[in-house]
Amino acid sequence: MKKFIIVSSFILLVSFRSDAHDHYKHQRTISFPDIPGYTTLKVDLHQHTVFSDGDVWPNIRVEEALKDGLDAISLTEHLEYQPHKGDIPHPDRNRTFVLATNSAKNKPLIVINGSEITRKMPPGHSNAIFLTDATKMLIPDSIEVFREAKRQGAFTFWNHPHWSGQRMDGSAQLTDMHKFLLKEKLLDGIEVVNDLSYSDEALQIGLDNNLTLIGSSDIHGLIDWNYDVPEGGHRPITLVFAKEKTEASLKEALLNKRTVVWFNNTLIGREEFLVPLINSSLTLEGTKYYGKTSILTVKMRNSSSTEYILENNSEYLFYDNTNIITLKANSVTTIEVKVMQNLPELQLKFKVLSAVTAPKTHPSITIPVTVK
Repeated sequence: MKKFIIVSSFILLVSFRSDAHDHYKHQRTISFPDIPGYTTLKVDLHQHTVFSDGDVWPNIRVEEALKDGLDAISLTEHLEYQPHKGDIPHPDRNRTFVLATNSAKNKPLIVINGSEITRKMPPGHSNAIFLTDATKMLIPDSIEVFREAKRQGAFTFWNHPHWSGQRMDGSAQLTDMHKFLLKEKLLDGIEVVNDLSYSDEALQIGLDNNLTLIGSSDIHGLIDWNYDVPEGGHRPITLVFAKEKTEASLKEALLNKRTVVWFNNTLIGREEFLVPLINSSLTLEGTKYYGKTSILTVKMRNSSSTEYILENNSEYLFYDNTNIITLKANSVTTIEVKVMQNLPELQLKFKVLSAVTAPKTHPSITIPVTVK
């Protein structure tokens, strides 16, 4: 009898854990649709482990990425800052990449070799990814290290240019050294989002200097703890519009600036990529006039992981909402439109308040509606 109770308890425990895991996975997986001509890849290109100043082994970063449904990651350990070297000495700075690659073997995740160039301002901190040998990046000269990255075919981006640890006012500004890096084509991108912060100034610098816009977690602890994932939060990521899901295609897309950043349920990017992403996320599931009225019921599906907050800019008013509506992630929202006459076709126009194309600038979309 005692054995039966133990076995039954074990089966119940396994069943409970399995159900909880499935439910949790369903809630946290990040999803965004493809846009015309491109595959949407979800990436986090700035992360740390115990091989620099992070708190976890590289395999944890792989498991977190798989749970979040990411397509690619880079574990960018500090080259110059190694606080755990007394416990984890590693003269080979590619060691994190090797361990993460082994952990991701036969799994749907691309692991990219990268490192963080860690200097005082200027130039501050920058990432170099798609490296062939991170150890060769141990170069004292702050310009020559970027040249070495480029010799290895790397993609480089300026990390947290607004970080209060190096900018007391929290405002990103180009220095003469950064202008030199740009002139010499040694800098390809800029983080407009890092961890829990966003910078309008960094976004403007990126737009003005034709840089790739990047958003990343810069995670040191656990993703779940830092971003309250069990409560519905999410890590910041970069959405990259690539021709296919390969490392080479991802690199080509980054170099050609085809990105949108997702941060705190807000999308940030150039209009040419941001608007197609919004349009691909929103589809109509049904339209009909309510009874004998001229009130049109419109069911709209949001097939992405972000909420869309829309301001009504069309000529029609809503029957059941103010001019601001929220389309919840991965759900269908019903809107009742006062058309005033039974038109067979019309257009709904919105400003997307939860998307940014430049500081204080939101994109507009038009949704054609055909009544069936």
